[in-house]
Amino acid sequence: MKNETTVYHIEKEHRGTRLDRFLISATQEMSRTYLQRLIRHGDVTVNDKVAKQPSYLLRDGDRVCLTLPPPRPLDTIEPEYIPLDILHEDSYLLVLNKPAGMLVHPANGVNDGTLVNALLAHCRTDLSGIGGVERPGIVHRLDKDTSGILVVAKTDVAHRKLSAQFERHSITRQYVAVVCGTPTEVTGTIDARIARSRRDRRRMTTVKTHGRHAVTHYEVIERYPQFALVQLTLETGRLHQIRVHLQHIGHPVAGDAVYGGERRALNDADTAALKQTLAQLKRQALHARLLGFEHPATSENLAFSAPMPKDMQMLLDALKQKAVP
Repeated sequence: MKNETTVYHIEKEHRGTRLDRFLISATQEMSRTYLQRLIRHGDVTVNDKVAKQPSYLLRDGDRVCLTLPPPRPLDTIEPEYIPLDILHEDSYLLVLNKPAGMLVHPANGVNDGTLVNALLAHCRTDLSGIGGVERPGIVHRLDKDTSGILVVAKTDVAHRKLSAQFERHSITRQYVAVVCGTPTEVTGTIDARIARSRRDRRRMTTVKTHGRHAVTHYEVIERYPQFALVQLTLETGRLHQIRVHLQHIGHPVAGDAVYGGERRALNDADTAALKQTLAQLKRQALHARLLGFEHPATSENLAFSAPMPKDMQMLLDALKQKAVP
């Protein structure tokens, strides 16, 4: 198999960004450790010269080339004993709280440290095969830097029945996010089609005449100066739906490097302490806190919740000191 090379042309918005940080936001599904290893192995060039350091600060007009080694065959994905926060497990399924920073399944040359690696060690052969070797048991996914609840199927029958519920939009999916700015309306619905951006294939965008139907309901839970805590309920489930919809209404998720929330949050933070807390976040402040569905074997209605992760709670604590009455 041939190596895969991707070329990025640096524009003004990324001027002064570290090379490894830019590549994290550009690729979305690769860890900083893996990208730094590629840089040190000479797999990244800037203006046709091998990049010497992950800390290189990008300039306007830089041409960055990232070359990925051929992926390993899928049947070589190894089990890894990675601790899992399991909320429920039976003979048919497993419900867990995924931490931020963990890929759900191998992708783009990353074949270790993923949820699939951990599941292979935990469940051994008790995972559905519908997702193939690469995604055993995976019914749905969360972005690498989104934390929260996932359900995993152990049998093919459970997988098919859970997938049917996702297709019917009968699954209850509730998220919380810290967003930039404060929405005027306490509650609202974002109904905007989503498609892959023609300008940047790494991103999704809202469109009027094509793309996939997407609906997100939101409720403002708490207001702060320049920020808000928002609860979001998905009616549909599209790639990056919440992140794209919140950007669409002018309130991107704080810390979201892909959809404008990282830079805006840092610009809007009016104290050094808040800026430091945001810098330590290192991901979009988005958490899947509730998942409800019908058990595929017993037909029992189940609902699971996961507490606010520590990094988002630290951000909320910093914001609560400046809460709007």
